[in-house]
Amino acid sequence: MTKKNYFKGWYFKCSGENQTIAFIPSFHCCGEKNAFLQIITDKNAFNLLFSQLKYREEPLIVKIGKNVFSEKRVKLDVKTNELTAQGSLRFGELTPIRYDIMGPFKYVPFMQCRHSVYSMSHSVDGTLTLNGKRYEFYNGAGYIEGDCGASFPKRYVWTQCHFKNGSLMLSVADIPVCGICFTGIIGVVMMNGKEYRIATYLGAKLKHIGKNTVTVMQDGYELTARLVKKNAHPLSAPINGKMSRTIHESASCTAYYRFSYKGITICEFTGDRASFEFEYP
Repeated sequence: MTKKNYFKGWYFKCSGENQTIAFIPSFHCCGEKNAFLQIITDKNAFNLLFSQLKYREEPLIVKIGKNVFSEKRVKLDVKTNELTAQGSLRFGELTPIRYDIMGPFKYVPFMQCRHSVYSMSHSVDGTLTLNGKRYEFYNGAGYIEGDCGASFPKRYVWTQCHFKNGSLMLSVADIPVCGICFTGIIGVVMMNGKEYRIATYLGAKLKHIGKNTVTVMQDGYELTARLVKKNAHPLSAPINGKMSRTIHESASCTAYYRFSYKGITICEFTGDRASFEFEYP
């Protein structure tokens, strides 16, 4: 990349009946180039530094060290003082969204951060071992997304969760563009093969945010996400291309969701394999 301060990363989440693990391979340019692999489990988070990362977008494949992350699989091979990890996971057919999650904002220059969604849901099968602990996935559920730009938003909420016959993601963030700042919303509820898109460029508005709860609305639709029980671990996040910010993610926590249309509930559930970042004071 020609940009001086820049980052690009991907998020591979794999959920089983009793276990969740997420992988974040990324690279960062801020005077010098660095590559990182962050791994989040139910009980731990690991941040591993590598000399380089190679990737291709179509089809997506990311190689960092001896580790491979793609649309079809994860291959893990790590040996450090902090972590010894090996194994592989196979992914089933991906469930992409209809068009870019950024909508027309995809073409707006100078965006602080751009988001992408590769798959809302796919099957996960295989076995991994991390520091002697075995992670087994049999017809588990996977999710893949990505981010690129200069920095994560100063204030934001992000959540993702699989549920019966569906999957959802929602992000609400302060978006600075050309000297102004607005609340940006992107979200998808995928249920029974149907995609419900909620986004600023479609008229979505923030109804409420605070106390680990966010509610957005659009044309009669309303989506509420509430972090019920944290399970947060520290992660590194970019500021002007440098991994100098600490955020906290619950990769596997308890969260409540309600999606409705004109007051009539479409789906409502509490999930214990939800992912949540509430970086909103």
